[in-house]
Amino acid sequence: MQLESILSEGCTLNGAAWGSKKRVLEQASSLLASQYPNLDLDDIFNGLIGRERLGSTGLGDGIAIPHCRLEGCEQVIGALIHLAEPVDFDARDGQPVDLVFVLIAPEQAHDSHLQALASVASLMQSADNRARLRRADSDSHLYRTAVGLA
Repeated sequence: MQLESILSEGCTLNGAAWGSKKRVLEQASSLLASQYPNLDLDDIFNGLIGRERLGSTGLGDGIAIPHCRLEGCEQVIGALIHLAEPVDFDARDGQPVDLVFVLIAPEQAHDSHLQALASVASLMQSADNRARLRRADSDSHLYRTAVGLA
């Protein structure tokens, strides 16, 4: 699955200063709801929080991929956020997170949800890719870097 089909420049944010995991999820939900008016901010946030309760989506190496499936979502969508200051995300390696890729999928889209997760994980598994994303100096640069690496 191509990242260009999941991520838009309007859902890419570089240098966000949100001091906690909860605040990251709140603001990411707000960002997605602002770009996709058919989705409700509270539904997005509650879906992401519900998924986090099952286990942290902090994968290690400063990466988190919060995700959920939502009724009313028509296609897999995402938001990419580079945090100005890393936050505790209960990651497996205990390290704070500064790169967050949020994924929202339609309720019944099991296969496309898994394909999107695999695409994002593939992007983030490379130390070189993570370094390039962290060097981005604007929202636009972060977006172009992400889709150019995919």
